[in-house]
Amino acid sequence: MTLGTTLKRAAEYLGERGVETPRLDAELLLGKALGLSRVQLYTRFDQPLTPPELAAARELVRRRGRREPVAYVLGEWGFRRLTLAVDSRALIPRPETEVLVERCLVHLRELARPRVLEVGVGSGAIALALVDEHAGARVTAIDNSPEALALARENRAATGLEDRVELLEQDFAHGLPGSDWDLLVSNPPYVRPDELGSLEVEIRDWEPRGALVGEGIHEGIAAAATAVLRAGGWLVLEVGDGQAARVAASLRGLDYEDVTIARDLADRERVVEGRRR
Repeated sequence: MTLGTTLKRAAEYLGERGVETPRLDAELLLGKALGLSRVQLYTRFDQPLTPPELAAARELVRRRGRREPVAYVLGEWGFRRLTLAVDSRALIPRPETEVLVERCLVHLRELARPRVLEVGVGSGAIALALVDEHAGARVTAIDNSPEALALARENRAATGLEDRVELLEQDFAHGLPGSDWDLLVSNPPYVRPDELGSLEVEIRDWEPRGALVGEGIHEGIAAAATAVLRAGGWLVLEVGDGQAARVAASLRGLDYEDVTIARDLADRERVVEGRRR
């Protein structure tokens, strides 16, 4: 069977199983199986696949057909300037979270060696992106999931940023480490339990529930942050749809100043930030 025929059949198979972007996913999966870029795929449509190549491609497509997220099937995903390992131990880094990183960098750009605390490190995407893009930044990141921390350590090692990111197993409900942080950032669980059934299958059935579902966590982090941020230090939080106004009001109630809401690339209110007095 040729590459072109395999790609066509893979896209049809994925479409029949409800995958939202069947052609794109088929291209990514065949590229992974064959070690080719998407552009290279289109220059080799008439190339016959060997039995091992066809078996490798079929296995990846089969997994995606079960609605396993394409990022998990590929085993890696791009986030800003980094390519990170991803699997079911942590949420998949998303484009809207790149806006969270961008807002952090705005607040850090005038500081030569900023100290940052991240609550909920997951795959390590936020912490690693910050130190990758700010040469002087140092990040301490906590998570209550040993599995997520293991994945973050793998990504820290792969990016060569071990000396600038510290990873700790800790639940923020038991207190936050350190003091006088210049910035605290978090993308906490913010899906309400009653919203879970409305999520895409890829999210609902495959991504870690503990990193998805939570209520009141923004407010808890904001309250705890007042004890560890330096005066003038920034709190930057990613929020879900329809949550920004409530979280912003919470920050104002905790005496943060300069509280603002930033929108993501889809024009949704996505980031709430404020400065500790």
